[in-house]
Amino acid sequence: MIQTIKRAWKIPDLRKRIIYTLIMIVLFRAGSFIAVPYINTQAVEQLIGSNSMLGLLNIISGNNFSNFSIFAMSISPYITASIVINLLTVVIPSWERLSKEGEAGRKKLAKYTRYAALLLSVIQAYGVTVTVGSVLLVNTFWVKLLVITVVTAGSCLLLWMGESITEKGIGNGISIIIFVGIISSIPSAIQSLVLTMQTDSSKLYLLPIMIIFILLTVAGVVAVQEGTRKIPVQYAKRVVGRKVYGGRNTHLPLKVNQSGVIPIIFASTLTMFPSTLASFFPNVGWLASFAEFMSWGKTVPTIIYVVLTIAFTFFYTLVTFNPQDVANNLKQYGGFIPGIRPGAPTVQYLSKILNRLTLFGGLFLALIAIIPIIVGNVTGLNLQFGGTSLLIVVGVALETVKQLEQQMIMRNYKGFLK
Repeated sequence: MIQTIKRAWKIPDLRKRIIYTLIMIVLFRAGSFIAVPYINTQAVEQLIGSNSMLGLLNIISGNNFSNFSIFAMSISPYITASIVINLLTVVIPSWERLSKEGEAGRKKLAKYTRYAALLLSVIQAYGVTVTVGSVLLVNTFWVKLLVITVVTAGSCLLLWMGESITEKGIGNGISIIIFVGIISSIPSAIQSLVLTMQTDSSKLYLLPIMIIFILLTVAGVVAVQEGTRKIPVQYAKRVVGRKVYGGRNTHLPLKVNQSGVIPIIFASTLTMFPSTLASFFPNVGWLASFAEFMSWGKTVPTIIYVVLTIAFTFFYTLVTFNPQDVANNLKQYGGFIPGIRPGAPTVQYLSKILNRLTLFGGLFLALIAIIPIIVGNVTGLNLQFGGTSLLIVVGVALETVKQLEQQMIMRNYKGFLK
């Protein structure tokens, strides 16, 4: 692997991409230490402790939210906006046509996503600084406007940095920023865990259990993320003029987990919505009672969380992979699955396999999401988002390595996966 990195470093354009990615990461971490003025960080920490949604936001932001730096909102507005736009693409016919128009259509949808992310950034910043508790040291209109503007600008800057990494660096920029944020929060999480065990020596036995849990989770995530069902495809020979096309055998890869971590993020957002809404309206009694009933980690919300995770896994998989379109493309180019007739039988066959894979992938995501909740409730340790964090970290690392591998294969170098 060291030799591979050395060879990759010798490729001029690949070296530039790596350096550019590292520079963006350094700038992101540097901005994490620039605090927003007039903020009561102790009040913010209390909000995080009482609101699970803000706790998830703090993990994704790499503790930027608890410190309330200029990157306090991180990429979370863009994540929410992209999920909403993807869902609306299925509902709005004109947007569905845009998604099928190639690069031009994707650019228009990306522009809509940026506008939605900007709007959500303003709403989220306003909610935290004004509506949700007293986090301002000086509560005036101009201070509120300053804080909202700075935090919104920080989210927009991170969005630009993420898109720049995707274009000029290595890997998906948005995913890498989330990856770096979670990695940067690991030392504080370990420190908190060690302090808890030092305070209560009866919990020292949990350390080997934690290590085994992490290793098994990482191994499971790698196995499922890399798991692929290869469906054989044959192309009939076609004579066009004096040339013969087709006549080759290949396969159609169907990933076990096509939707990644998006179903978990969306399901957790909806599950924690009552408590988030109650924090916006603290004087509404029935809403506070309902939020208490739906508080994160209890039995009913956990069941709802599992159901929503599986449901969104199916929904998002159907959005990203349409068996009808795949069957039409195979038929158009003379391809067919051995033993399956083209057209409707191919659609039924692909849908059957896809449903089985998606069910397994959804159950796996739900298992990864709820095991830390169960272990945390039993042991009293704060592990509520441990599985989600591991899933994001491992998934982003695998995808980045794959992209680097593809860059090196294009240049006839042996890569990490060989």
